Amino acid sequence: MVDELDFNQQVRNYIYSFTVEHTRPPTVAEAAQELGAPPDRVREAYLFLGEHHAVFLEPGAAEPRVRMAFPFSAIPTPFRVTVQGKTYFANCAWDMLGIPAALHQDAAIEASCADCGEPLTIHVRSARVIAGDYVAHFLLPFRQWYADLADT
Repeated sequence: MVDELDFNQQVRNYIYSFTVEHTRPPTVAEAAQELGAPPDRVREAYLFLGEHHAVFLEPGAAEPRVRMAFPFSAIPTPFRVTVQGKTYFANCAWDMLGIPAALHQDAAIEASCADCGEPLTIHVRSARVIAGDYVAHFLLPFRQWYADLADT
């Protein structure tokens, strides 16, 4: 059992390191090749990680595919975060601030006002949001996010 938990953690760590390097999560095949593990074992690890909310898998996909490796999004979103020349997508306003925090780097964030649609550029320097009078509103309390995470 400990071996499987260690392997799941290894897969999780690989998902994150690959995502940081490539701005997208790896496929099961890419992870299996890099980790030197059978694809079925990696597939089971992806499912385990999804089931335990370590990542969020694409709903209904035939092959497990990471849609969210929090705070990173595998699909384009209205929250673009540029860090050291790489652009990542964040899942939401909360996660757009989580990316520079996770990477311990300054960032430029492109988003838009949910009320009026006006484009916003937010800068994070030395772990602080620079200037601006911003407010983020979350439609649901956190405890309800997993009821429909893709739409939350």
